[in-house]
Amino acid sequence: HEKWKLFTTRPIPLSTHSEVSLAISMDSKEAVDAFNAAAGVNGGTADINPVQDMDFMYGRDIADLDGHVWGPFWMDASAIPPSY
Repeated sequence: HEKWKLFTTRPIPLSTHSEVSLAISMDSKEAVDAFNAAAGVNGGTADINPVQDMDFMYGRDIADLDGHVWGPFWMDASAIPPSY
């Protein structure tokens, strides 16, 4: 945080607040799971929300050390139901 304060005078929100969610497209469900696991063993918090598994889309959300939400997901656009 001290380094970040060199770039802005804006307050740094508490890690318990949500300010942004960053979605990251992954190549497979396995890549989503690997991202989630890596976050969990490197200081982040894995699965902060329920796992989203809708057959055509799969995602798991993590929080980094500052509480930012990252949403790695996989999607097969050709399998999206017409009603979605």
